[in-house]
This record gives sequence, structure tokens and C-alpha cells, in this order.
Amino acid sequence: MKSNPVYGEGDATLQAVGGLTGLQNLVETFYRLMEHTEAYRPLFDMHPEDTKLTINKLVAFLSGWMGGERLFAKTYGKIHLPQAHAHLIVTEKEKAMWLNCMSAALDECGYSQELKDYLLPQLEFPAERIRQVSTIKNSL
Repeated sequence: MKSNPVYGEGDATLQAVGGLTGLQNLVETFYRLMEHTEAYRPLFDMHPEDTKLTINKLVAFLSGWMGGERLFAKTYGKIHLPQAHAHLIVTEKEKAMWLNCMSAALDECGYSQELKDYLLPQLEFPAERIRQVSTIKNSL
């Protein structure tokens, strides 16, 4: 009997969100919630007015991050997340907003608690690194 793939192995996480189509829907939901939910709106206001490219970049990044094709590198070149966000001030508040908004998007899209319990702590690592670099940069 074949067991289900474990999140984080191969592209199991990407497949758990429904492949690229599911990931696109998740990211679009994430940005819609960010735009239209007062608690997350400060994050939305940190982005360019036209979020189409921003959405495409996050889908491309998360595709590779979730074990799928490395679309970001293929389309945009190498990324170093902290430097890509260096122009922003990211404190614990913005980090928490980002993670809470992603949690809300996962809920709205109907993903399992098991997937959320895996994904959100994993997303906290890059979010924390972005916060750390922002803190150092803005204290100079």
C-alpha cells in the first residue's frame, strides 16, 4: 500500500495546494484578503498599485519553495528574499500580519488543518529572516 507523500518531500506540498492552479488561487486569495481586510491593508499598501506582477512573483517563488518547478529563477533570475524586501520596514507586526493573512487565505481556500500546521511554521522562517534583515538595515 502506497502512503501519501509527506509535506516537504518532493513536490508534495505543491500538490497538496492543488498544483500551480491551486497555488495561483491561494496567492490571489491572499492578496485579495490583504487588500480588503483592514487588519492586513497596511501590508497591501507596501506593494505596487498593480499587484499582477507581485502575485506572479509570489506564485513563481512558492512553486519552487514547495518543491515544484523553480519558476522564479527561470523567469526573474536568482532571488535573495531579504534583499528583495530591503526597501520595506518589516517588524514583528508586519511579519505577523503576513502570516495571519496567509492563514486566512488557506482557510478561505478550504485547505486542511494538517496542511496549515505544516505550511505556516515553514513560512515563518523566510518571514523571520526578512524581519531580521529589515531590523538591521533600519537600525543603521
